[in-house]
Amino acid sequence: MVCTIKAGLAFAALAFLLQPSLRAQDNMKQDSMKQDDMKHDKMQDDKMMHDGNSKTLQTGKFHGKVHATSGRATVYQEADGKLVLRLTNFKTSNGPDVHVILVATKDADDDANFLKSNMERVELGKLKGNEGDQNYEIPAGTDLTKFRTVSIYCERFNANFGAAPLEKF
Repeated sequence: MVCTIKAGLAFAALAFLLQPSLRAQDNMKQDSMKQDDMKHDKMQDDKMMHDGNSKTLQTGKFHGKVHATSGRATVYQEADGKLVLRLTNFKTSNGPDVHVILVATKDADDDANFLKSNMERVELGKLKGNEGDQNYEIPAGTDLTKFRTVSIYCERFNANFGAAPLEKF
């Protein structure tokens, strides 16, 4: 009986110690645009206010049903021509192996297998955090007329946590 209690306490302690790694995405430092390129994002009538060095190309609001996802995705072209995807006021569920991708579709539903038909995608990187403003560089040559939706995608479960269909700004 004492061995069972000790084993149970050891298991609980181990689970407690591992918990921060499970919640690693919760604590994230906010990304900011370069000071010269972008002032702090502020929403006003769905328009992004900035100082003019970065050009706003496309924007869209996130939606998600199975995994509540909210916020805005905006594509900026910096003065040097680089494209940057910025997530603002962003919030989604925590999960394993979550990525930010662009998909070649008008929108993406919460279908657990929405990429099953070999839908084309562009990987932007692992999700930096499940809450907060963050930036992702879009690879040079990406055709934004083809890749029209941002998806928060869980590789492990082939699941779409949320999507933001992009529209011209």
